[in-house]
Amino acid sequence: MPVLVLASASPARLATLRSAGFDPRVIVSGVDESQVVGVPPAELALRLAELKCGAVAGLTDLSPDSLVLGCDSVLELDGEALGKPDDAADAVRRWEAMRGRSGVLHTGHCLRDVASGQQAAATASTTVHFANVTDEEIAAYVATGEPLHVAGAFTVDGRGGGFVTRIEGDHHNVVGVSLPLVRDLVRELGHRWTDLWAR
Repeated sequence: MPVLVLASASPARLATLRSAGFDPRVIVSGVDESQVVGVPPAELALRLAELKCGAVAGLTDLSPDSLVLGCDSVLELDGEALGKPDDAADAVRRWEAMRGRSGVLHTGHCLRDVASGQQAAATASTTVHFANVTDEEIAAYVATGEPLHVAGAFTVDGRGGGFVTRIEGDHHNVVGVSLPLVRDLVRELGHRWTDLWAR
């Protein structure tokens, strides 16, 4: 049976996969995300996912039945790709720009079969509508530290959930991993989704 390996440090991705019946081994890729520049947001997310997947799939201590999943998310606002904010002031500026508007959350997914070397990759995109939050709400939210650790400076599954009014597309994608897309990638590589469920 294939073994799922998550090439991501994201606790939200891990929690999403666990709630869907998986128990992935987590190996953080350590990829320098600043090496990919000058590409559109959706392509940036996909390229970074491919780099993370490749870095972990190349490790020698993986079991040959491993399926390595790399993911990366960015929020597209006004054509710009927004990853994790640089600091609290950056997070405040982001929320001042986002409030009362919508952005598109792109998550790149790359899955590699270590045994065959085959790889399948795609990007899922979900439109997120933000509440017209007040300056006080922004300050209080940034003070929690939560938006400093996530793409787009918001979560939908945490304190930021009250500031997201509507989602068009896959909710899990906004958390960081699109389950329907991963199922498609698993099937594309010739495996069964249900075989990856923890026994």
